[in-house]
Amino acid sequence: MKLGINLLCLTDFVTEAHLPAIRQLKALGYDGVEVPVLSGDPAHYAWLGRELDAIGLERCCTAIVPSPDANPVSPDADNRARGRRHLDWALDCAIALGAESLGGPIHAPIGHFTGAGPTEAELDHAAAAHRVLATRAEANGIYISLEHLNRFETYFLNTTAQCRDYAQRVGHKALRIMYDTFHANIEDGDQVRAYETVAPHVGVVHISENDRGIPGRGHIDFKSIMGAVRRSGYDGWVTLEAFGAGLPGIAAATRVWRPLFPDYDTLFTESAAFIRRTWQEAGDMAA
Repeated sequence: MKLGINLLCLTDFVTEAHLPAIRQLKALGYDGVEVPVLSGDPAHYAWLGRELDAIGLERCCTAIVPSPDANPVSPDADNRARGRRHLDWALDCAIALGAESLGGPIHAPIGHFTGAGPTEAELDHAAAAHRVLATRAEANGIYISLEHLNRFETYFLNTTAQCRDYAQRVGHKALRIMYDTFHANIEDGDQVRAYETVAPHVGVVHISENDRGIPGRGHIDFKSIMGAVRRSGYDGWVTLEAFGAGLPGIAAATRVWRPLFPDYDTLFTESAAFIRRTWQEAGDMAA
């Protein structure tokens, strides 16, 4: 596996000021970083890609759908068109960054609800947009890793069964699923079974504790989940996702209002050791 970390624990826009912390991640044994692509332009991400090359870190990236007015699943054709343009911008940034995967909840706006689950029309609109996006991504050596969120953040993709069915609906090998242990902890009763449900489609595994803090300090059974991941034959990105209260924009989106780790040194060091140890123990159990 490749050990990654989502940089949203540091910032929602990576600049030169964050490079010392990113160099620390390399020294601690992380293989790569997951870069938030929420603003900026491809030129900025091309610069960041060169910096990451110099540090020796691989990278993925994540994006979101910004608003109901730029929403690829909207019933309004103009809104859908703006949503598709936003997805193209995110992919342009991912290409410039040299990312392996463009992931995240790039299906519907976070915090936007219709009062019901996704309709067949919404699913068809999204699948058409993601099929085009995946085709372009594949041509540039990238795959899409679509993230399921819990019911309090979106109505569109919540469970792993929905993710499996949606991946099959899109029907493109470059459209994969980002399995997230935090969201599955809320929406799927058995995470081993949940992972097995969507395993053939997984592109990135997000390791996120039940409180969004340091993995291993909460109640999620990561050893069992890692066992399911390893039995499936997956050997790709296993990426830490943790959030703090220091970023107002991210705190508002994730509902994180209090510190969930004492400091970055503890988060980076303890999480890397825990994930690698748990991965190894899960492999030993399966042997």
